[in-house]
Amino acid sequence: MLSTAVICFEVKKQECNTVHVVSWYTLFMIIVSACLAGKKCNYSGSDTPCPKVKALIDVGEAIAVCPEVLAGLPTPRESCEQHNGKIITKDGKDLTVVFERGAQLALQIAKEKQCTKAILKSYSPSCGSDEVYDGTFTHTIVQGNGVFAQLLKDAGIEVVSDKKTRKQHNLFDK
Repeated sequence: MLSTAVICFEVKKQECNTVHVVSWYTLFMIIVSACLAGKKCNYSGSDTPCPKVKALIDVGEAIAVCPEVLAGLPTPRESCEQHNGKIITKDGKDLTVVFERGAQLALQIAKEKQCTKAILKSYSPSCGSDEVYDGTFTHTIVQGNGVFAQLLKDAGIEVVSDKKTRKQHNLFDK
């Protein structure tokens, strides 16, 4: 049993204090960054697999999305970072509208699947939670959220980064 899921049981009948369990299901679904689930969708065309995330996918407790791919960006693609409220490429091209469209599509999926929690890729301009790269393309980290992470938080969905997930046994403990 994974420590992240709260389990409910459907009961067929109850006789003499004996409960017959016929099936179980999770009370919540987790939305995760697709690159953490082993999908080769990050900007360089690779993945950053996280065994805990892959295990959640394998047992049907999580769904993987890549907001950038949902927005129609190719894989591989130019690296992007947040700078002054915009999402820019290293050569200064503004992709904010594209990233916002992908984040909205991913949020729609999270809502349709009734996700209450998320595990997202650290530092990403889409998925970074609490920390993102600063837009100088020097791997400098600043406080902030990726576009998708912020939408999830605004919708009341709990977000943790893969950085935290990799260090912690119980994924959503404070």
